[in-house]
Amino acid sequence: MTRPWVTLARASSADGGFELRQRGEEYLLTLDGRVLMSSSARRSEEALGRLGCEGVAGRSSPRVLVAGLGMGFTLRAALDALPQGAEVVVAELHDAVVDWCRGPLRDASADALADARVALRLVDVREPIRTAAAGSEPPFDAILLDLHQGPHPAGDGPDHPHYGRAALAAAHRALTREGVLGIWSEDPDAAFVRALERAGFRVRVERPGRGGRRHAVYLARASEPGSPRRRERSSSPGR
Repeated sequence: MTRPWVTLARASSADGGFELRQRGEEYLLTLDGRVLMSSSARRSEEALGRLGCEGVAGRSSPRVLVAGLGMGFTLRAALDALPQGAEVVVAELHDAVVDWCRGPLRDASADALADARVALRLVDVREPIRTAAAGSEPPFDAILLDLHQGPHPAGDGPDHPHYGRAALAAAHRALTREGVLGIWSEDPDAAFVRALERAGFRVRVERPGRGGRRHAVYLARASEPGSPRRRERSSSPGR
């Protein structure tokens, strides 16, 4: 007999009602009843952290921005890929999510938030991107966006706060030379690849795993102004 889900905690926000649910050793994070993340289906979130950082892990003291926190899987994978001298800024809007990652979800991410390299900020990710783009704080070697709504061709437009023209231009300015903008998405979208290229990125799209639902991870390298823009496509297995 299948065990029922048990609701561990609830929290309200401007985005809707969050719930953390548990069944045995599995956890669900939902928003207004819609599943945002499951601890048993995490390969694309982990791929975002791993692949987004592996190209900058050899740098001296790489600086990485991760948003949002979720269950901490992207953050955990990023930390595992980065050296001890790295700095990882985590931007998360909801303090309840932070509390859950420090509480019932702590073991699921190997207590990622307790890592000394992590600097938590309860802000919209646009704020650290804006300040880095303006030169008010150091640029990032990688920016990893694992937001509950990834790029979506049906609903996005040129003014989207995270994926529109101005947002992508700001992300480009906030990155170091050849820095990486990594973005999680439910599905790949050729139009979004073209938008990234127009913003000055060289783009690779990964589809982690084999079989079943395979989400997309955009890996966009910040080109120098005026450099050729080319598209790279590949697929890689999950862990």
